[in-house]
Amino acid sequence: MIHNLYLQFTKKLQYLFKNKDFLDEALHHRSFVNEQNTAMRDNERLEFLGDAVLSLVISHALMKRYPDLKEGDLTVIRSSLVNERQLACIARSLNLGDYILLGKGEEQTNGREKDSILSDALEAVFAAVYLDGGYDVVFKVMESLFSEKIDSVISESEEHYYKSQLQELVQAAHYSTPFYTVISENGPDHEKTFVVELKVGKFTTRGTGKSKKKAEQNAAKIILGEIEKKGLKS
Repeated sequence: MIHNLYLQFTKKLQYLFKNKDFLDEALHHRSFVNEQNTAMRDNERLEFLGDAVLSLVISHALMKRYPDLKEGDLTVIRSSLVNERQLACIARSLNLGDYILLGKGEEQTNGREKDSILSDALEAVFAAVYLDGGYDVVFKVMESLFSEKIDSVISESEEHYYKSQLQELVQAAHYSTPFYTVISENGPDHEKTFVVELKVGKFTTRGTGKSKKKAEQNAAKIILGEIEKKGLKS
C-alpha cells in the first residue's frame, strides 16, 4: 500500500501496524492477485481467521457489557452484529473500499461498494490486527468500532425483552396468557403518550410510553417485578 494511503487508513482504524505486510495482505482481493505475476497472497486466509476473531471479540464484548443477559439473548444480539450488512456499514465508515486492491473486472463492476467484498476485507483486517498486535489490541480496536452498533442493537432488543421474558415465564409455569389493552392515547401525533393495561392471572398493572410497544414493555417490566416478589400462584 502507498505510504500516504497506509497512514490514512491506520489513522481511521486507530491502530499502527508493526508489520505492515499483514495489512497489505488483508487488502489484496482475489481478483487483484489473480492478475499479478508474483506469489502474492490474497486476503481469503485472513478472512477465515478474521471470522473467528470477530465472533470471539463480539461475544466477549457483549458478555462484558451486559453481564445479566442470557445465552439465548446474547446469541441473537451477536447475530445482529456480525452479519454482512453490519460489517459493510462499518467498513464504509472506515472508507475501506478506497484501500482494497481489486482486479479490473471488479473495478468495472463497482466492487469497492459491494457488501460482500467490504465485509470480507474487514474480517481480514481484524485478523491482521490480531496477528500483529494480539488479542487485547484487536479487542480494543473492534470494541471501539462496534460500540454504537452494539448500543443500537441492544436498544432495539429491549423493545421486545420484557414481553418475551414474561411470555416465557408464564408458559413455563402453565400460567395465564398475558393480555394487553390500550387504555388511552394522549397528545399530538408526533408526541403521543400511550397507556396500556396488562392482565396476567391475578396480576394487573398499567404501563406508559411514547409508543404502544414501549407502553407494553413497561407494563411487562412492572408485572415481572410483582411476580418476582409474590410468585405465580393461582
